[in-house]
Amino acid sequence: MRIDYDALSQTLAALTEGETDPVALMATMACELHHADDRFDWTGFYRNVGAEMLKIGPYQGGHGCLTIPFSRGVCGAAARSGEVQIVEDVLAFPGHIACSSTTRSEIVLPVHDGTGALLGVLDIDSDRPAAFDATDAEGLARLLAQTFAR
Repeated sequence: MRIDYDALSQTLAALTEGETDPVALMATMACELHHADDRFDWTGFYRNVGAEMLKIGPYQGGHGCLTIPFSRGVCGAAARSGEVQIVEDVLAFPGHIACSSTTRSEIVLPVHDGTGALLGVLDIDSDRPAAFDATDAEGLARLLAQTFAR
């Protein structure tokens, strides 16, 4: 099954209506995303805790890394650059942090609040190579903006 971004947008809007707590929003979104697409092997957030450090937040799937500095890995690159990272082969990404040996590809998007402050990153891993594309980047960015930048 492949994610339907329009349908998920409506579901998330209904589930998060009136909620402002970022962790509650992350938990709800991670759960809904993870069960919406069979490509998604690990789905979750790393929160910006200051000092250029990300700390694991709500997620679905196996365990993840507890902390990731902005200077390392795909998540760090997204936090540092403010740009979506689509990695077709994590083994070819310089400085990739192997939180799980099953991960083959990854998409990571920065998450901003309504003022533009970096809340953290959304990290989705797949056990399939080249699982993500521009359609995923656009759909996920819309969901993040709808949920966190209001």
